Formats: sequence, C-alpha cells, structure tokens
Amino acid sequence: MLRQSRPVIPEVPLHITQRGNNKLPCFFDEADFLVYLKLLHAASIRAACYVHAYVLMSNHIHLVVSPTDAHGPALLMKSLGERYVQYVNRRHGRTGTLWEGRYHSCLVQSERYLMICQRYVELNPVRACLVDEPSAYPWSSYHHNAHGRECKIIAPHELYSRMGPDPVSRQAAYRALFEEVLGSAALTQLRKATHGNTALGSAEFIGQFARVEGRNLMQREVGRPRR
Repeated sequence: MLRQSRPVIPEVPLHITQRGNNKLPCFFDEADFLVYLKLLHAASIRAACYVHAYVLMSNHIHLVVSPTDAHGPALLMKSLGERYVQYVNRRHGRTGTLWEGRYHSCLVQSERYLMICQRYVELNPVRACLVDEPSAYPWSSYHHNAHGRECKIIAPHELYSRMGPDPVSRQAAYRALFEEVLGSAALTQLRKATHGNTALGSAEFIGQFARVEGRNLMQREVGRPRR
C-alpha cells in the first residue's frame, strides 16, 4: 500500500502530532522533556521550520509550525525522532521503536483556524485532566505565548504579532482567547484533519490546496455512503 502524502505548502502552518508506540510513554522524567525541547530547537533551525506552539504530553507531542520549504517538516520530524530515540534508548537502557509509525499533520488556514489550533495544542493537559489551567503545565508554549516567558524555540506567527502593538497587549489578547471554550465540533474537525493528513480551514482553502496536492483533501464521513 502506498503511503499517504502529507500536504506541505511553504509558509502555510501545519499541525503535527506524533504518538508513542502502542500509546506507551515517550517521556519518563523531567530530563527527557528538557532534552526533547533542546533537540526541537536545533532541528527546527536545521529544517527551517518556525515553531509557533507545542505541547509535550507523556505519550505524544503536538507542534504547530510554518515551514519555509516543502521538505522542512519531514526533515524536522526525522531528525528530531532519530536523535531523541537514540537518547532515550541509551539513557533508559531500552531498545526498539519509541514512536507509533509516522507523524500525522494537517495544513491550517491562518485566519481564525490557526489560533483555534494553538489553543487546542496548549489545552491538551487540561483536557487530559492533568491540570486545571494551561499555565499549570510546564511543558507547553502557553507560558511564552500567554505570559512572555523566554523561549528560544518559539517564533510567533504574523497573526499572533498582529494581536497587539506590544508584547504585553499581545499576551493579554492571547490569554483572552482561552476564555472561550473550544466546542466539540471544532475539536472533531481538527482531529479528523490531522489524523487524515488533510487540511483545516474553509471549503475554499481546502479546495485550493487540494488542487495543488492533486488529491481530495475534503474530510469524508466514516461509513457507507447514503443511498
């Protein structure tokens, strides 16, 4: 069976996710999280991918990036995955695979949908009932985007930069976004787009990049077609 391509358009944001094999942990202690972030910073520079948001959960990760080259995301995840697996296997005396196959990703329309995606990513620990609010979880970009904590990994998207004339106002505007609950429809749409390696956005946006990719990026409902 042919592998399904991951749509990549330079300068168009991507939501990327990768899970531990059999949903098992891929981070075992604080040092692992720190090493992954260090490797992410280095890999994002080599792959020329701007990282806008991230969260590291115990058994999976989420990234929101803008590649400058069509090959950037694959290079990013290959470099990051190989180096981190080597580190984990060496440090924890293990062998074999760590990740569950290839990563999943979807194109994200900047206007409206990008901030929905960033909120989805940074709210993962809250939805998992690990914390009551995103600021209580240490391994995400929320601290930088919402409170201005220094983070060399993050390169704000232009849409974020337009949220205010200065850092304090932008951070306040960003925090205000989290006062609105992400509805189940938005969560389902984003998850389907990411798992299906398609696109998240308006019908016009999806159709535009479907023509570029030469395949159907419209999300299809599961099950038999209606008669």
